[in-house]
Amino acid sequence: MTPELLAPVGSWEALTAAVRCGADAVYFGAGRFHARQASKPFADDAALLDAIAYCHQRGVQVHLTLNTLVRETEMAAALAEAERAAGFGVDALIVQDRGLARAIRAACPSLSLHASTQLSCHTPEGVKALFEDGFSRVVLAREMSRDEIAACVGLGPEIEVFVHGALCMSVSGQCFFSAALGGRSGNRGRCAQTCRLPFCTDRRPGEDDRALSLKDLSLVPYLPELAAMGVKSFKIEGRMKRPEYVAAATAVCRAVLDGRPVDEMLASDLRAVFSRSGFTDGYYIARRDLAMFGARTKDDVQAAAPALKRLQKLYEKETARLPLSFALTAHAGQPLTLTAEDGEHTVTVTGETADGSREANVARLTEQLQKLGGTPFAAEHIEVDADASAPVSAINALRRQAVDALLTLRAKPHSHPFGALPSMPDAIPAPASPALWARLQRAAQIRDELVACCERVIVPLDTEEHTLAALGERAMAEIPRGIFGQSAAVREALGRMKAAGVTEALCHTIDAVAIAKDAGLSPVGGFGLHAANAAALAAYREDGVTAATLSTELSLRHMAFAACSPLPVGAVVYGRQPLMLLRNCPHRVREGCGGCPSRTGGEPRGLYDRKGVFFPLVCQNGCPDLVNSVPLWLADQPEALRLLPLSFWMLSFTTESAKEAAGIAAAYARARQGDPVPPPAAFTRGLTAKGAI
Repeated sequence: MTPELLAPVGSWEALTAAVRCGADAVYFGAGRFHARQASKPFADDAALLDAIAYCHQRGVQVHLTLNTLVRETEMAAALAEAERAAGFGVDALIVQDRGLARAIRAACPSLSLHASTQLSCHTPEGVKALFEDGFSRVVLAREMSRDEIAACVGLGPEIEVFVHGALCMSVSGQCFFSAALGGRSGNRGRCAQTCRLPFCTDRRPGEDDRALSLKDLSLVPYLPELAAMGVKSFKIEGRMKRPEYVAAATAVCRAVLDGRPVDEMLASDLRAVFSRSGFTDGYYIARRDLAMFGARTKDDVQAAAPALKRLQKLYEKETARLPLSFALTAHAGQPLTLTAEDGEHTVTVTGETADGSREANVARLTEQLQKLGGTPFAAEHIEVDADASAPVSAINALRRQAVDALLTLRAKPHSHPFGALPSMPDAIPAPASPALWARLQRAAQIRDELVACCERVIVPLDTEEHTLAALGERAMAEIPRGIFGQSAAVREALGRMKAAGVTEALCHTIDAVAIAKDAGLSPVGGFGLHAANAAALAAYREDGVTAATLSTELSLRHMAFAACSPLPVGAVVYGRQPLMLLRNCPHRVREGCGGCPSRTGGEPRGLYDRKGVFFPLVCQNGCPDLVNSVPLWLADQPEALRLLPLSFWMLSFTTESAKEAAGIAAAYARARQGDPVPPPAAFTRGLTAKGAI
């Protein structure tokens, strides 16, 4: 079966471009909770209904994006948007927030739920877990290779893969850069595209001053290969791009899927209308090198102008995309009767009385019924049973009447009933005093003084057995956020740690949660799971998560919902906040991994922004984290922290020496007792004051 071609929509013109150029389905946002807040083409009810009707009349499905994180105070509004969409008859909802998904699954089981790429799913274990949680489709992370994609097919849910469009530098769903530096969260649809600004591996900007900017993805040559794998849906990125781009990308992919050669001029126009000095297939072919990097240049912009008018012609007219069957009866003295079938609906209309004084001209009657220009139909089969004639005007009127009746039926919303919401499990009271947890980048950061302050010490997978034994019950493993084809190796390492007495694993993705359970360890939710509301915590509890870390994009005020948590919860209160999880390291592609100090504790590699500010890189499992230039510090605000119903405070150590980590742990141990400790010279409050918008 030919895979679905899924096109982006950011305006009415883009909708017509997508449909007329061959999209099988479109996706767009229509309210407050979608990942392109600058794009609101169908914000009111009338516009949304019209868009859905337009698509359904033409056999095109509508996937509505509700793919942002939802705060506790916003859950009712987000559910109202989901209920509105269900009533209007959308075909699927694309969701990131696990709490929102849990509620929709219970209230509206007939509506398909698609797991957004923002859920960071990139392993077979994650795919199976999301399917068990009620998602009928999983949109895989964009950073995966062909072998990694193939391993995720055939496990239950449909698999959707991005095949064309912009690539974020960060692994899908694991970027906090825009939020941390400007308060605008990509996880809430307001990314400021910080990564497209100049960053370089050297203090002096030069040839690599776009060290966080990747070329756009294009997997067009690999569509037959992906189809053969069993990938269900091919997704084009670009809700913020021009209709001409949507038209070109859709038309090129449609040609390949239909087995037609791609017109060279069209392919050239697609490159011209939007690219960043060309396209890349680096992730797919597992060639993550310098050739993947690129930026939009003046030449790229100038090349687009002549292509735009040519591309507009692709969608200026209605496309006949639906087969139609007609059966006409014309008998003397009886009304003309026309029956039309489109494969879903059948209508019969009648007209004026047939003219028995004139002999029927079957060829002429057939010819008139074939004239379906300006409609989405093409006459595939026509039967004429006639012994009398009829004027052309009468046949044309019948044809128009039948087509209008079919379009009316096709536009009728197929509503999904929205019932009761799921109940919430009982809240777990927080302890009188929170525990102190230390998360370490390297086992070498452990000192007795640190261990004495902390109830949990979270260590990487390569920590040696004697160190684990010394930590005893305090030890917790951390599964890297980027696993990518290394599930077996991660599971083996967890087995070794379990044998040494470790019973828990910190998990930042649904992939990690599933692997931890497979290895017999209790999963503890990390910040990468984006717990931003009590319903999300309930969903993770159902997944087997035993405790969770709240989203780092919440303010302290936003964290108050922790009082309703069915799990013990904590918050990151110290550390260089991860800004981006990378799969293509800007240093590795230039210098290789040899001598990288990320694991040894030397001066870290990193990137400089246009003002010369240094952002370190720390690495786990081959996927480096770009972390903030300064650490979060809250030890001077113990009373504000102690008002929160938290079970633990997490200290996240990255570039700190063992001595520095021990001193910071001691400072927070004092703060836990109510004794404020002044911050260092350079620090940040993160998003704890206002939260990310």
